[in-house]
Amino acid sequence: MCWLSLCAGLRLHAQQLATAFSLSDTLPLRPDLRMATLPNGLRYYLLPNKTPENRAELRLVVHAGSLQEEDDQLGVAHFVEHMAFNGSRHFKKNELIDYLEHTGVRFGADLNAYTSFEETVYMLQARSDSLELLEKGLLILQDWAGGVSFEREEVDKERGVVIEEWRTRLSADQRLQQKTFPVLYEGSRYARRLPIGKPEIIEQIGLKRVKQFYKDWYRPDLMAVVATGDFDPAWMEAQIRARFGKLRMPTRPRPREDYPIPPQPGTRYAMFTDPETPFTRATIRYKHKAQKVKTVGDFRQNIIRNLYNRMLNARMQDIGRQAHPPFTFAYAGYGNNISDLATYTVYAFTAEGEAIRGLEAVFGEVKRAQLHGFTSTELERHKAEIMANVERAYLERDKSASDNLAMGCVYHYLQGHSLLSPAQTLALYRQLLPGIGLQEVNEAGRNWITDENRVVTITGPEKEGVPLPTVAELEAMFERFERMQPPPYEDGVKAGPLLEQPLPPGQVVDTRYHDSVQVQEWKLANGVRVVLKPTDFKNDEILMSSFSPGGHSLYSDADFHTASRAALLVSEGGVGNFDFLQLQKKLAGKRVNVGPYIDELYEGLSGSCSPAELETLLQLVYLYFTAPRKDPQALAAFVSQQKSFLQNMRASPGYHVAIESAKIRYGNHFRRQALPTLADIEAIDLDRALAIYRDRFADASDFTFVFVGNLEPDSVRDLIATYLGNLPATWRKEQGRDVGARLV
Repeated sequence: MCWLSLCAGLRLHAQQLATAFSLSDTLPLRPDLRMATLPNGLRYYLLPNKTPENRAELRLVVHAGSLQEEDDQLGVAHFVEHMAFNGSRHFKKNELIDYLEHTGVRFGADLNAYTSFEETVYMLQARSDSLELLEKGLLILQDWAGGVSFEREEVDKERGVVIEEWRTRLSADQRLQQKTFPVLYEGSRYARRLPIGKPEIIEQIGLKRVKQFYKDWYRPDLMAVVATGDFDPAWMEAQIRARFGKLRMPTRPRPREDYPIPPQPGTRYAMFTDPETPFTRATIRYKHKAQKVKTVGDFRQNIIRNLYNRMLNARMQDIGRQAHPPFTFAYAGYGNNISDLATYTVYAFTAEGEAIRGLEAVFGEVKRAQLHGFTSTELERHKAEIMANVERAYLERDKSASDNLAMGCVYHYLQGHSLLSPAQTLALYRQLLPGIGLQEVNEAGRNWITDENRVVTITGPEKEGVPLPTVAELEAMFERFERMQPPPYEDGVKAGPLLEQPLPPGQVVDTRYHDSVQVQEWKLANGVRVVLKPTDFKNDEILMSSFSPGGHSLYSDADFHTASRAALLVSEGGVGNFDFLQLQKKLAGKRVNVGPYIDELYEGLSGSCSPAELETLLQLVYLYFTAPRKDPQALAAFVSQQKSFLQNMRASPGYHVAIESAKIRYGNHFRRQALPTLADIEAIDLDRALAIYRDRFADASDFTFVFVGNLEPDSVRDLIATYLGNLPATWRKEQGRDVGARLV
């Protein structure tokens, strides 16, 4: 489908959906969805979809998880999930494995299923071009819903598997989560029912109690079956009704309770360390009552919150690009958490010993937004980006992946999430987004920060001499926040075109057709080779890649760390008259990205764009060749972030394994280090990096550019010839150098 046809379709659709929504209207369901509830209480969702072809995504959703466990069953919800893969009414363990292998998917508990606080979800991809395999996939779901075997021998074997998993796969993050969740969810059942459970209970629990959990909670009124993909929906609906309509409700079903998270007065503090965590993370959450998105008015409020979050976090990214940033990464945002809980979260990922500095910088931006709000240019830029994303989703509506659609149905069943089609979403945004003003966005976050219902969790490496902040230090920070008076934000928007002057037309001097692979090849007057392959995998995408022999192998070992990062430093500096941030703001709302690279044997650029933005992509390519920028602040920020990363990574066992493994595999070759040292990073020379970059991109005569996607070669010929045909050419001949690195 050509781009002009897509644009015409988008305009026609906008006219067809001109009917206005009322804010009190309940959000509609997508019209191609079949959803119904069987007499036994089981709900099903059917959504036909052609991507990928000949495949169906099947889900069994059980609205029961660790919250439903009794005190002597902690961990049983997860254990039952494991047991579902160890034999059932129609499948012995090996037969189930054989089926999953035959369909070409990875299999096993924790790969085809997950258990959380409130749900257990089983996932299968089945081949729909084989009726036998598709029916077998449905039979597996049917067995999981009511026919898991729980053979004593398999139960005893699986105890060891789960306990060993608990011991060996419990990462530092998971260990810290086990400590912080009871603080975050204090006073609720969530604090005492972590899905991982307790290994001592799994080791000793009797078979009867395991089966009792399955009997109590795996029942049709707490289940949904989801099928999305390439199948006949009428056939699939009949199959689901016949198979799952047989499931019987217990005579006396246990009531499934909802467990609210009660408010907590004041502030809770939790500081934890772990010997294997490589990073310091500071998180402050302000707990609020969650608001469900059920009506058009709710949907509009969600857009407002999203705009607020996006604009605030864009400012955080600006800070992260300072010469010596106070954090490696940070964000602040409002969103739903679990149960009836929503949280406004302030987060900073910092260098060792800098949690307070990082948090204070985040709070400074939070306070700036509270006092002065956002600017009109910020709002219009982020509106444009949101609208571009929504329109892109509509243009790619026939390419939506079935697994994503299946999980959308899962969360509609579990949490009441909206199930809108791309067309309905587009119509809502086109009606609602233009009418959202700056004042109501600025007001959205005024009441998110309070002195009550606040939870502070700080985690970091267990390291002598690097203590985490004390409660007194954090309380003092909150007092400083109240007194903060930051000035208004200045939005550094730069006007003007990317290129100041138009380029003269380029010339295609040779054209070749490779009909067997439907590829067209051009040779430009400056030596640039262009290869074009039209495809229909995506409606709104053109991919570009280019390469030229050479790379950083042509430079000495003394230049290695500078040369290997030269392209990154250039991309962080911007191009032409635009620094990095100005360029990002200039491109807001456009689907286009381009980045240079210099690897060992080749240099080049890669990128992608919407067909409508091909000229912008080509302009960026031209500028990366002819107008790279030197930005000392970009180098300083890069060095600071890398030093923080490397400093933190020393606590990770994986870091040391990677270092030693690379030494052994390549005989300690200088150019095959797993990670650079702090000294390597500090020795990077910006002037030398820019000189190397300019050398690598001084001659386009040996470059090959490949374009793949929704394009028509004849319609883009002049555009490509103009921008690529004006790239510099010196006609040098070179190849990458063998640096002598060999696997030992």
